[in-house]
This record gives sequence, structure tokens and C-alpha cells, in this order.
Amino acid sequence: MPDWITIYGIESISASDRVYLEVYDIVKNNNCFLIVDESNLVKNKEALRTQRIIRLAKSCKYKLILNGTPVSKNEADMFAQWYILDWRILGYQSYWSFAANHVEYWTILLPNGNEIEDRNRIKRILDVDYLTAKIAPYSYQIKKSDCLSDLPAKQYHHIAFDMSEAQAVEYAITKERYLDRVKEWKAETIYRLFTALQHVTAGRKIISDIDDHMETKPMFPWTENNRITTLLDAINNYIKGDKCIIFAKYKNEIADIKSALTNKYGSESVVEFTGNINQKTRQENIEKFRGDAQFFIANKACGAYGLNLQFCHNIIYYDNDFDFATRAQSEDRIHRIGQTKEVQIYDIYVRSTIDEFIIDCLDGKEKLVDKFKREIDKWKEHKNERKTVHKRKCI
Repeated sequence: MPDWITIYGIESISASDRVYLEVYDIVKNNNCFLIVDESNLVKNKEALRTQRIIRLAKSCKYKLILNGTPVSKNEADMFAQWYILDWRILGYQSYWSFAANHVEYWTILLPNGNEIEDRNRIKRILDVDYLTAKIAPYSYQIKKSDCLSDLPAKQYHHIAFDMSEAQAVEYAITKERYLDRVKEWKAETIYRLFTALQHVTAGRKIISDIDDHMETKPMFPWTENNRITTLLDAINNYIKGDKCIIFAKYKNEIADIKSALTNKYGSESVVEFTGNINQKTRQENIEKFRGDAQFFIANKACGAYGLNLQFCHNIIYYDNDFDFATRAQSEDRIHRIGQTKEVQIYDIYVRSTIDEFIIDCLDGKEKLVDKFKREIDKWKEHKNERKTVHKRKCI
């Protein structure tokens, strides 16, 4: 890189005061062009990382945000990202003034019969057309298919299985326990319920009290886990001898997957990529996967960004979470420049459980992103049509 280009990680800027002050010194003493890549990582205006990048942006004359999925939950995701560019684009200097005009929250019914807004749960975004018109003049988008016309397509496959009878009973008990203790539908309450249910579908039993830090234990050894059996069957039926990335949510799942694959294919066929592994070992494992290793086991938090793994064309999601942005980014680890084969993506899930609900939510969020992008395109087309009509009138 030329010495006039400096690159810093968003995580480094938020985690290290030294790094932040170093960047701040650069932007204060130079005429800088700030580029924020993966701007969905700074969509929460109250987060320290976002606050620091906003302060840096105020000293930069030129600013650019880059993202494939700027809207991963709803259009409120836009606020902080466009605030980094300039608050005047949307026209609000605080999130509260933005929310007062554009956010409708779910309500909570109190015991006395009154209702209050639940600021943790957004019901819908109002006046989306207005927001689209505001950001469209400052937005440029291009589809991957437009700039990489020869990039093979992605094919999606859902692989369902059933829990064991004991697991199904535990799932029902866990759901009733958590629902019975719900006093009001706050975000953290819903999160705990969903997390508990996902643990059960993964083959683990909740052993802690509902109000305590959640602790689990395995309901059975991994050799008797239907999810592991389904994974091995999918590899045998679809992956065969090809390379494959496996994304899993929990550390204990990654350990079980590694044990199962090592037992069947040998230790040299499997590499791990998680936050528990230091940077040097991670890089070594990438090279092993590029070489003879067949399986790359990772969690999305660690493996969704910054990796170029297009020599592989298979991904299995052992389970999922609600984060569409990291899901989309993780798929793009292999669906990128250099990929020559059709990308195959497999989702393993338990029928009629939280697993199926999450997959439906991810599909809905993808539709939301596509709709949002179409709205911007539509606005620009109408603007160009208005310009053409105006020119004709002038002529």
C-alpha cells in the first residue's frame, strides 16, 4: 500500500484507545477520505465503535460507506450509517428524532390496562418512500451479476430432520418454562427464549435457572445426535469428496463436528477457524484448507468477513441465527471473484421448531434488502424520467 493509505479494523478502533487516538491524529492533521467498509458493523449509533467513527468522520471532508447489506433488520439500520456521511442526508441529528418520525414500536399491555411503547421492538418503519428519496442521490449500487457476469449462481438446499423423542419432550418443557416466566415481551426475554430452544435443538439441556446465566449439558453423546447424523449424511450424499465449509453457532457444536469428522475422515481432513484460535494458527488452517484438508469448521462471527475461500464451492449451515448481514457475508466467502463452480449452500434444521422459524426470517430479511435496493433504483429511474421530460419542454 502507498504510505498515504492507512487501514484499521473497526474492532480495533473500538477496542483500543491507542488505535483510536492514532487514527484521530491522522484525520485531524490531514485532508482525509474516510472509507468505512462493511458499514453494517456500525449501524447501532449508541455503540462505542459507531460513536468513534462518527467523530473521525467529522474531520474528513470526503466519506464513503461500503456494504452489500446496509439493511439487515429494517430500514432503521440506515440511520447511523448515513449519519457517518452527513446527518443532513436524512435530516435528523439524533436517532430519537429519526425514530419519532419513522419508527412504530410494539406496545406492552400493563396490568392496569395502560399501554406503553416497547423501544426494544420495532413493529414497522414509516414513510420509507421519504427515506429512499433522501438517500438515493448519495447511493450507488451495482449487482454482483452486473460486474461479475460469469460468476456461477448459488443454489440453496434445505435439509430437515426430526428430534429424538426425548429431545422433543425437552423442547416442549423448555418452551413452557420460559413462556411461563415471561412478564413482558422485551428483546432480552425473547432472546433468552429463542437461545434456550436452539440449545435443545442442538441436543443440549438447560440446567440453570431461567433468571441465571444460561448453562447447558449434552442430552446424549454426539454419536447419538440426529443433527450430527444429518450432517454426515449430507456430506456423504452431496459433498462427497469436495471441500466444504461448515458454519456452526456454538463452541460445543464445533467440537462435536470436529470429533465426528475426525472419526470418519481423519484428523488431517479437518481444520478449525474460531475466536479461540490465535491469528497465526488461523492463517495456517486456511492454508491447510487450501491444500489437503477437506473441511473448514467456523462460526460466522469469526469467519463471515475478510476470507477468500473461492477454491471451495460448498457451505453447510449446521444451524443459523437471525443475523442476515453475517449470513450474507459468510456466503460471499466462496461466492466471489475466482469462483468457477456453482455454489451449493445447505441449511440443516429441525422441522417445526425455532430452526424453521429462523430460516423463514432470514428469507424475509433477504426480500427486505432486495425490496430496499429496488426502491432506490425506482427512485433514480423516475428522477431520470423527470429530467428527460424537463429537457423536452425546454427544447
